[in-house]
Amino acid sequence: MPAGLSSLPPAICLLGPTASGKTGVAVELVQRLPCDIVSVDSALVYRDMDIGTAKPDAATQASAPHRLIDLIDPTESYSAARFRDDALAAMAEITARGRIPLLVGGTMLYFKALREGLNALPEADPAVRAELDARGTAEGWPALHAELAEVDPETAARLKPNDSQRIQRALEVYRLTGRPMGDILRQGNEGSLPYRVIPLALVPFDRAVLHRRIAERFDAMLAQGFIDEVEGLRARYELNLNLPSMRCVGYRQAWQYLDGEFGRDELREKGIAATRQLAKRQLTWLRSMDDLRVFDCLSSDLAGQVLGYIQGAL
Repeated sequence: MPAGLSSLPPAICLLGPTASGKTGVAVELVQRLPCDIVSVDSALVYRDMDIGTAKPDAATQASAPHRLIDLIDPTESYSAARFRDDALAAMAEITARGRIPLLVGGTMLYFKALREGLNALPEADPAVRAELDARGTAEGWPALHAELAEVDPETAARLKPNDSQRIQRALEVYRLTGRPMGDILRQGNEGSLPYRVIPLALVPFDRAVLHRRIAERFDAMLAQGFIDEVEGLRARYELNLNLPSMRCVGYRQAWQYLDGEFGRDELREKGIAATRQLAKRQLTWLRSMDDLRVFDCLSSDLAGQVLGYIQGAL
């Protein structure tokens, strides 16, 4: 262990793709260790979005309370910067009570912001975003991708022409700063994490089983009333498909189904496909991290293995 780290309070980070069993393991850890859970999930921050986000139910939260869920309405936005502030405040409170923060989730950008600090990228500008959204709808996102390639070829080269969210952000940054995003990112980040982090990852050693789990979970969401949930959200809030909340996996597809763009069978296919793509992106992030202790999320004794490792690391 590097000098100085041993004097820092511990913080456990439990990462993994969607449907890898993170919540189940976290709940078991809370029963065995002096831990409190801090959610690291960009979808769980939204109130009234419960079924489609696989939000822990009331019984689970009663036995293992989760911080940083149900923070904002679906009409609002939540940033990595705000997450870092909220997470650090929650972690400080947990540590002050002599307990250990247990950070659980699959939003890898939030983990990165927490551990490495934040760069000097500007905050979102609603007016600029609205203009870019309107242009994306009218001209098509490939046209805006081509525009991005002229001013920020490095970022454009790693984005697909229809990656609307990232193209929008890169153009927004350029509009607000006059500089390519890559130049700003290379300036470095501010703020180190004042904790001794124990990073763990739950990863499927057999990807086909994870895909089956994803399909089963989406079917369960449909059976639990996911479509009714989205219909209720549309009635209760002033929503549109450009809001971050409606970009959450499953919600865009349910919205399009309710608009009559396709039937229920295609909704199921598209929802499962989108979730599998999310899992693929999460696994790509995990492969880029070189200090993780990886566990097979399909193991029959997963919680026991994780518990044993943590006890040895504390």
